[in-house]
Amino acid sequence: MRPSIARMAGHVNSLNMDPALVKYANMYVKRHEFFRWTPRTAWLSFVYIVAVPAGFLYMGYQTEGKWQMRGKLRGDPIAEF
Repeated sequence: MRPSIARMAGHVNSLNMDPALVKYANMYVKRHEFFRWTPRTAWLSFVYIVAVPAGFLYMGYQTEGKWQMRGKLRGDPIAEF
């Protein structure tokens, strides 16, 4: 069994954690405990869960089949409409 690098030098618990990183790690783990639905969080959730995907779907359906990139040479038009 190999001893760890820290123990080989004789420093058992010499790792000092940065207090800001410890605070951030604790906040990240307990984020769900402090979450509240406010008008701002509801609006952001709606935008990122419904509006953005709906916009991409709309644009995808509007441009479906309008451009053909396969088998084209330089100077050939890619528009199929």
